[in-house]
Amino acid sequence: MRFRGWFKGRGSGRSRFRRRHRGGLPLTLAELSEGEAGVLESLDLPEDVALRLMELGFLPGAVIVAGKTAPGGDPRVFRVDGSEIALRRETSRNLLLQSPP
Repeated sequence: MRFRGWFKGRGSGRSRFRRRHRGGLPLTLAELSEGEAGVLESLDLPEDVALRLMELGFLPGAVIVAGKTAPGGDPRVFRVDGSEIALRRETSRNLLLQSPP
């Protein structure tokens, strides 16, 4: 079951694919390069996982900076609200970023 409200479903993958390739902009946390920042828009995760991440500072509107990646590429460190938190790629793919104006 997915929690509604701040946690929005993505719908079909087609529009997401077109938007990413049209502007070349990262749309999920997993797509940020090291040192690149993004503003969190929504969490597309099960309620218990989303609530735990929100307790850690992953709130809509928060600025998140991508940090170092483990040697195997997973997990990855993200800086949010003065803390560094490691997330697996499968989790970071479900944190959607706002499109720049």
